[in-house]
Amino acid sequence: MQWIIQAVLSFLAATGFGIIFNAPRKMLLYSGLVGMAGWLVYSLFNTMTEDPVRSSFLGAFVVALVAHIYARRFKTPMIVFSVAGIIPLVPGGMAYNAMRHIVENDYLTAISFASRAFMVSGAIAMGLVFAEVFIQLMFRTRMRKSKS
Repeated sequence: MQWIIQAVLSFLAATGFGIIFNAPRKMLLYSGLVGMAGWLVYSLFNTMTEDPVRSSFLGAFVVALVAHIYARRFKTPMIVFSVAGIIPLVPGGMAYNAMRHIVENDYLTAISFASRAFMVSGAIAMGLVFAEVFIQLMFRTRMRKSKS
């Protein structure tokens, strides 16, 4: 039951941000599916490994892969899907807690939260980049095979 609730809420979050970012109406469903897929992969690996950095990397990787697939399928820019889809993975709670502890003069705890937020943010960025490289390599090998 927990997975269904997480799937529905991540779908709604991604779709909501698709609306905020003026994604085309026909693509809102797919933007939500991208966000849901990324969040479910993140959640699955986070429960298995309890490492939010690796889980965020894999979630972002899946978001970028699915966004590329939808972008090619619907002949739409990839950013329509990836921006809305990546929102559920953003470590906003960690960043908020870091700032809250800075305001409370609890600097050691703030540094802990801030460093985790930076590492998760970096993992998200790396997941997006690695997926882009992976897709480019896949299409290059497909082009070479079709030319041969």
